[in-house]
Amino acid sequence: MNTWRRICACGTVCMTVLLISSLVQAESRVIDLFDGRTLDGWTTESGSPVTQGWQVEDGLLVRHERGGAIYTAEEYGDFQLDFEWRIAPGGNSGIKYRVAFYEKGVRGNPGHLGCEYQLFDDAGRRINPKNSTASIYDLFAPNDKKQLKPVGQFNHSRIVARGTHVEHWLNGEKVVEVDTTSDEWKRRSEESKFGIVEGFFQNPRGRIQLQDHGSKVWFRQIKLTLLDEE
Repeated sequence: MNTWRRICACGTVCMTVLLISSLVQAESRVIDLFDGRTLDGWTTESGSPVTQGWQVEDGLLVRHERGGAIYTAEEYGDFQLDFEWRIAPGGNSGIKYRVAFYEKGVRGNPGHLGCEYQLFDDAGRRINPKNSTASIYDLFAPNDKKQLKPVGQFNHSRIVARGTHVEHWLNGEKVVEVDTTSDEWKRRSEESKFGIVEGFFQNPRGRIQLQDHGSKVWFRQIKLTLLDEE
């Protein structure tokens, strides 16, 4: 009996240790990209501290005036990015990911480019579906599961990038899914303004960008889960 108790106790302890270890590992893969108080971890395109255009208001990260896009200081490969956002009436913004520098970008000009999760006031302006909220900007429109909340209310969005597989989610529904090595991706890229950009979005890692497109936009709960280690 005593031996059995010792075995049970050991088994319980071992299972507890394994559970705690798993929880610690899971938590270590989740990164808060916005702490609700500061702009720590975000930079300008050149890597300098953010000093204009963006600020923290009541625990929200806000693009309130012209200041240019801001970028994560770190690059990420495979990840799941969850964030909540709202936009001003008629607003236009977006989140770009795996952003890289291209010597010959759109219209032949050098610049940073990445795949874009479009953020838009769909009801406020007529818009091509491929440029509407949750689209892969200029390439893939959301499907009919898309449910966008009225302007001024917070939406929950998710981007999943794992290898060449990309997903866009909006308010709990997967609305875009594509493989960036597929013939359809290649065709649509070539037909878009990214057609002249050699190797567009074929890089496995890059920074995340919050776009400055002239509109006021609010973000909160920006959490990135690393998938590289799974």
